[in-house]
Amino acid sequence: MNTDELFKKLIAHAKEYGFIFPSSEIYDGLSAVYDYGPMGVELKNAIKDYWWQAQVRLHENIVGIDSAIFMHPRVWEASGHLSAFNDPLIDNRDSKKRYRADVLVEEHIAKLEEKLEKEVEKGRRRFGASFDEAQFRSTNPQVQRTLARILEIRVRLDVALNRNDLAALRQLIIDCEIVCPVSGSRNWTDVRQFNLMFSTRLGSVSDEANVVYLRPETAQGIFVNFLQVQKTGRMKIPFGIAQIGKAFRNEIVARQFIFRMREFEQMEMQFFVRPGDELKWFDYWKSERLRWHLALGLDASNYRFHPHDKLAHYANAAADIEFAFPFGFKELEGIHSRTDFDLTQHQTFSGRKQQYFDPETNESYVPYVVETSIGVDRMFLAILSAAYGEEALDGGETRVVLRLPPALAPVKLAVLPLVKKDGLPEKARAIQQALRFDFNCQYDEKDSIGKRYRRQDAIGTPFCITIDHQSLDDDTVTIRYRDTMRQDRAPIAELRDLIGRQVDMRTLLEKI
Repeated sequence: MNTDELFKKLIAHAKEYGFIFPSSEIYDGLSAVYDYGPMGVELKNAIKDYWWQAQVRLHENIVGIDSAIFMHPRVWEASGHLSAFNDPLIDNRDSKKRYRADVLVEEHIAKLEEKLEKEVEKGRRRFGASFDEAQFRSTNPQVQRTLARILEIRVRLDVALNRNDLAALRQLIIDCEIVCPVSGSRNWTDVRQFNLMFSTRLGSVSDEANVVYLRPETAQGIFVNFLQVQKTGRMKIPFGIAQIGKAFRNEIVARQFIFRMREFEQMEMQFFVRPGDELKWFDYWKSERLRWHLALGLDASNYRFHPHDKLAHYANAAADIEFAFPFGFKELEGIHSRTDFDLTQHQTFSGRKQQYFDPETNESYVPYVVETSIGVDRMFLAILSAAYGEEALDGGETRVVLRLPPALAPVKLAVLPLVKKDGLPEKARAIQQALRFDFNCQYDEKDSIGKRYRRQDAIGTPFCITIDHQSLDDDTVTIRYRDTMRQDRAPIAELRDLIGRQVDMRTLLEKI
């Protein structure tokens, strides 16, 4: 199965089993906006709970807040979002479609990289066991030409973006002979900047209403509350403030399912440190956040660090944790050393000091900040894509299974009477009623036991317990394990402890 097929199956599976629905679908939907269904909201909440407990509960010097979506317009003036939160856009005159210019170039580079890897694979097949990949990459003329071309394009792209040279960006698209994916033509307009913030009006009378913005990030809500949190929480530097909340960006290139949306949710933590200590803490949080990801038990080869060559105006260091999505390695989480830019800007624009008095050094200063920022929706997609699998079974049957980490699985336990008679449903219901206080349980008595197992595999339920006639005699049940399909016999009285040990969030937190 190629990656395109996998991604299409994943999207269809998410809809069919109640994970994610296109929003307002009965009205033909709304582009790049999605709703989370019964299974999806459970998984999404579990992801947020895992992040919150790891960041706040496991760190004595990190606390949480929940700031408002609407903020004073001056916040976005101070942060630079009003003047600089733009995407470079280009239109194709024939298709009337609009694209992010830098994304078109990045996708062109990706095609060249794919061409390069195919050349390496040809060499591997040609030389067999004697193939030396490093030597082949460094000596093969075709590979070297492609590498040089990629480097040239990257340098020109970085220079154009750093200088905000829109004409140079358009010329790069022309020189790369990039065509519109819809029309196939190269009839491009000039590149223009487009602000990504949604605006609305606050007030009951339109003439007197003030223009406000839907926040494009949650970080500023933390910065404007920095001193209040520090004082009321009696926090000492270094300390962090965590927040989970919605953000909104009027993305033009909103695609790849829930990877890039106009309404999304962020999990962010701003860590305040002494000036001069920020790079030490930057390295610390890079390692700490990767451990959080790896504790989920997904294949470590799915993750890699990508240091930023082009830094945002407020940063002195930045790196992404990238994940191997079905459409390639893309940013999952960002770790940024933001210096003192945000607090200094808010101090200037508000006229109120944003300084911390350090009792250890007996001085006041504006703290530096190290940020960790991860999208809940991207994390959801990463877990779902890594968990999805198809297996051929005996007899030619295929099962679709979601190998979700048990602590995050939407349904922890399915209770299944073997048949719908002889008192088995009543016994199963009693077990389900007793365990529902500890776990999210499902009861299912429809269809054959095999079909019911398949339904639970498809939503990622780690355990199924089957009540049969022996259960009536000795109060034991069969436990079926999702990943291996192994079946064991266990007393009903031990189910809470047996399953609880494996689905408890603690099993993940202890690995960090």
